[in-house]
Amino acid sequence: MSSYGVVYWLEMIQSVSYRIRGYRLHSVAVLVIQPAVTMFRRRSNSHHDQENNEQQSESKIVELKTALGPLSGRSSKYCTDACLKRYLEARSWNVEKSKKMLEETLSWRSTFKPEEIRWHEVAVEGETGKVYRANFHDRCGRTVLILRPGKQNTTSMDNQMRHLVYLIENAILNLPEGQEQMAWLIDFTGWSFSTNVPVKSARDAINILQNHYPERLAVAFLYSPPRIFEAFWKVVKYFLDPKTFQKVKFVYTKNKDSVELMRSYFDVDNLPTEFGGKARLEYDHEEFSRLMAQDDVKAANLWGLDNKHQNGTTTNGYSGAEVVPEPEFVASAAS
Repeated sequence: MSSYGVVYWLEMIQSVSYRIRGYRLHSVAVLVIQPAVTMFRRRSNSHHDQENNEQQSESKIVELKTALGPLSGRSSKYCTDACLKRYLEARSWNVEKSKKMLEETLSWRSTFKPEEIRWHEVAVEGETGKVYRANFHDRCGRTVLILRPGKQNTTSMDNQMRHLVYLIENAILNLPEGQEQMAWLIDFTGWSFSTNVPVKSARDAINILQNHYPERLAVAFLYSPPRIFEAFWKVVKYFLDPKTFQKVKFVYTKNKDSVELMRSYFDVDNLPTEFGGKARLEYDHEEFSRLMAQDDVKAANLWGLDNKHQNGTTTNGYSGAEVVPEPEFVASAAS
């Protein structure tokens, strides 16, 4: 029986109860049946609203798809319904604004070619583990990227950007089915102005994240940033759009509310000690490189690439196209 049918029969019983003489029966009807009617009405309305929202979403997706016109090649593969929905959400379901945003992304992807970046091209950037994908997820099953700006080891801003984009793409590649977003954990151990990226590079990274990967970031926790970071933050926060800004959370060990907020996203047994958890954080560059070599094959298959630019190139003894044994732990937070 549908929820509407349940409400109908409860109302009929309630109506009959009002005709029965006797305070006790009438009281039972009021105290038991009426709240049940209210509850089912709310559930019915909620279900009805959800169906309407889904229908409106599907309608907007079709509208955006029509506005974009025919697509081919990688653009067609990129513009899935889920992708279009993310761009619509990022632009408050305004089709024209979403179309403009998506076209700018397609233009960027055609020149930057993020799907073609391979680990051996950026591996030197990852030697210190300044950015890597963790081997655990948050409570919602999101892929987790760990960023440690204090472990900066290079000076080429272009290569640093390619390294970051590669790992964003890799995080997306490894999202569980049904999950669209990732979470970031940022550890400021060892951070100083000498290891900090220039403001321009920070702005470029922010623009790429929020303009070309909309609705991919669920939350970013900045764990115990030093006081001098506040000066840098006062500048770069103005590059964030309101939606992205709301996703940035500062965590201080002496601020119980901020600590509890982070733990609401992560199981403390998985969370590394560097972030107030119980697990041990270890980054093994060789093991991580092996995993990335596997993922490069997976990415090439996804995008229909032939990996020809990887043939003959080796990373820690493995070619980019070679399937290597699954490592026991990679960039792990092992208890």
